[in-house]
Amino acid sequence: FDKIVNCGDATSHDVVWSAPVADEASSVAIHPTGDIVVVGLKTGRWIVFDGSSGTYITSGFDASEALDCLKFSPDGRMLGIGSHDCQIYIYSVTDDMKTVTRFGKCSGHSSAVSHLDWSTDSQYMQTLSADYELLFWKAKTCKQMTSPVTMRDVVWATYSCPLGFTVVGIWPEGADGTDINTVHRNSRSSLLATGDDFNKVKLFRYPLPQPRSQCHEATGHSSHVTNVQFTQDDSLLISTGGKD
Repeated sequence: FDKIVNCGDATSHDVVWSAPVADEASSVAIHPTGDIVVVGLKTGRWIVFDGSSGTYITSGFDASEALDCLKFSPDGRMLGIGSHDCQIYIYSVTDDMKTVTRFGKCSGHSSAVSHLDWSTDSQYMQTLSADYELLFWKAKTCKQMTSPVTMRDVVWATYSCPLGFTVVGIWPEGADGTDINTVHRNSRSSLLATGDDFNKVKLFRYPLPQPRSQCHEATGHSSHVTNVQFTQDDSLLISTGGKD
């Protein structure tokens, strides 16, 4: 990796700004307003940049290992960070977005935290770890919600966890749990995309409560698909490959 963070225009493919970072980046999150961008590094450090210019704002260091997932709450007042050290760190974000302060830590996973989603009311989080353990949390108290059934009707602002009530249908028959690497639901909650170990990007209608749901398949990557994501206006679906 070149240790450069690039912000690009999805339509023109032009680079809007670039900023150097001290170590390899492993995750990124954009504030709901677009005003700031947070980049997580493999060393456990996070850096905040101005969203329009790429100017450095602040940074922090709480985790002891790589930051695998970052996501702002829908109201923009909190930031959740999932780390390879099995912890989820919760930060408050000031209105001027110049100060990011840790106020809690969610402990309960026994493996690296790989995916994180917020509820639409910014009250709850769901997180998934590398050993396929899906946990739910009350964000402001960092308390684990130990009864998944009580969370069944929670509306999630995003959906990136490949496990859950509404994504049962993404798993093909005979899948061992490692086949699907990434999922992303569009902002209208009508479509869900997946990327898998078989170089395929699949597009499903959302939700998918029934096993082995039908989908459209697309190929193009020469290696496993590591990430898929819709643009904010749902006009494009972007995917990245592991070795291509």
